[in-house]
Amino acid sequence: MVVESTERKESDLRKLEKRISKSKTSALDQLKKLLDSKFNSRDCAIKAVDNLKKKFKYHQIDNINYLEKESKDKKLFYQVNASLSENIHAIKKRLQGAGRFILATNILDEKSLSNDDMLSEYKAQQSCERGFGFLKDPLFFADSIFLKSPERIEAMAMIMGLCLLVYTLAQRQIRKALSAAESTIKNQLGKSVNNPTMRWIFQCFQSIHLVEYDHQILISNLTEERKYILSFLPENCRYYYKC
Repeated sequence: MVVESTERKESDLRKLEKRISKSKTSALDQLKKLLDSKFNSRDCAIKAVDNLKKKFKYHQIDNINYLEKESKDKKLFYQVNASLSENIHAIKKRLQGAGRFILATNILDEKSLSNDDMLSEYKAQQSCERGFGFLKDPLFFADSIFLKSPERIEAMAMIMGLCLLVYTLAQRQIRKALSAAESTIKNQLGKSVNNPTMRWIFQCFQSIHLVEYDHQILISNLTEERKYILSFLPENCRYYYKC
């Protein structure tokens, strides 16, 4: 099934525009080097042009002329004179594919899985896939773990799945609380948002310590901002920050 998304199309078109612009800058530089080059024969010049054509994805070489010239020591050489233009056919092909993607399944009976159901299932699994983005995050050191036996790998996968469940539930909880209170907290950029990531919340609570001083147990670095964030978490979470 071929799916076209309006939102994805807008994103793809913006990316394509940037790629074409970047490609043009590179193509002009390469063409300039070619035009400045001197070739011993016409065949060498033709071969150089053909090789350069293959490198261009969104552009093409036009108005090609092979000029025979004579050096100061009376030796003949060839130079290329040409211009650059957009490859309309290649760009049009990319434009047609913008915002489109293919969904495939081995369930061929439409009664068991309709096109709408297939799309819904695909969208539903994205939330789970996004959760495992932490595997690439250096903060969690996932790439530094090495396990020998399949049993240990399975056990680690189970632990990671449970951790992801807790992480997702906590993130859902604080976002719901912020939305219900019509409140926001500041993200990494200092912008007020009502959908912070739990990763950022964890970072906000770094450097909080339990300190024993003069026979008293105190919590250090529990700022007003951190207390404010705590107010959107359940009582069983706030309990650990009380003395």
